[in-house]
Parts: sequence; C-alpha cells; structure tokens
Amino acid sequence: MVTAPRDEEELHHRATALAGSTLGAVAGRCGLAVPTDLRRSKGWAGRVMETALGADGGSRAVHDFAHLGVELKTLPLQGPTEPRETTYVCTADLTSLGESWEASWVGRKLARVLWVPVEGDPAIPPGERRVGTPWLWSPTAEQTATLRSDWEAFRERLTLEGAAGLTAHAGTWLQVRPKAAHGRARTAAFDAEGRRITVNPRGFYLRTAFTRALLAEAFGE
Repeated sequence: MVTAPRDEEELHHRATALAGSTLGAVAGRCGLAVPTDLRRSKGWAGRVMETALGADGGSRAVHDFAHLGVELKTLPLQGPTEPRETTYVCTADLTSLGESWEASWVGRKLARVLWVPVEGDPAIPPGERRVGTPWLWSPTAEQTATLRSDWEAFRERLTLEGAAGLTAHAGTWLQVRPKAAHGRARTAAFDAEGRRITVNPRGFYLRTAFTRALLAEAFGE
C-alpha cells in the first residue's frame, strides 16, 4: 500500500515520476486489475492514480489528499490538448448550495487541484493509455470570479425555481447535470413552491472549455 505523501512537493514528484507510463503498468504495480473497456469501469483511471499516489481521502467527504487539502483530477484527452469530456467535481446538494462560494464544497474542492492528463482515445485499450505530465493548480482571481459567478447563479436558480432550475445549459465554466449510477437513484430537493420532492442526483462539472484553457495555461499552448 502506498502511503500518503508528506507534502505537495512529494505528491508532485510522485505524479511526475508516473508521466509516460501506461495505466496498465501503474495499475499492475498497485495490484489493480485492468479492464478490457471502461463501459463498466468508469472512473478506473482515477482510482489507479489515487492508489499510486497514496490518496487518503477514500469515500469520505474530504479532499482526495485530505491532510494536504488537495484534490486529484484525471483529465482524459483526445489528442494532446483536447479534453474528451467534462470533469466531475462533486455532488450538488439540491436542498441548499450554502452561503458562499468559498465555503461551498465545490469551491473548496477546486481551491487546490493536482491535474493528471491521461490518454482518453477510446481506440486505445485502457491498459495502454499513457499518463501525461501533471501540474498543481489553484484558480486565479479571474478564474475564481467566473466560477463564483456561475455558482451564485445556480444558487439563485435553486432558490427561485427549485431543482428544476438547475439545467445543464447554465453556467460559463461550471455545469450542473445528472450524476448517478442509474436512473432509479433519488435525492432530496425542493420544487419552485418549496415543497420537498425527490429527484435524480446532480453533480458539479467543469466544462471542457475551461479545462482546455487550463491545459493551455499550464503548457503554454
């Protein structure tokens, strides 16, 4: 079992040492099985990296590296600089998003992130996909302002319209859309009249336009 890194420097060193390796090789060193495809193993690349880097957050409502306050996000790429999909951040509480962006769970999750690009082309078998160069990131003042504005707009929609107001079309960089293993999953929410209801769970996601900009910022492209 890989122990948790002592500090950000050790975490970054570990992640950098994996750059260029295949996910299959990393998984093998961690004793993890390699799926033939990801249709029934969504999130496998993230679990491999969590194990290899010593993430200690587990399934608790804490950061992946709880003692460091750092979140781990793998970023599947189609080609060298094109994110293949939106990036899941965390679940959305549909009864209340909280009082401020800084105190919200999504805001705290995005305060410090270790990004690890991985090949995401479906034509490449999961075990043969390579790990890219990682980088540690915190949002700039400008990025924070846009993310906060998105979140505040979601909070207003939730207050005025209930869960129905949170649609995937809203948000410049943040997006709220369904997040569940199957359509039968339900979570507590309110409708526009304030009546308690149950709906499909939602999650916060980062749009590909945002992660594409982060890649350009990190690697000067």
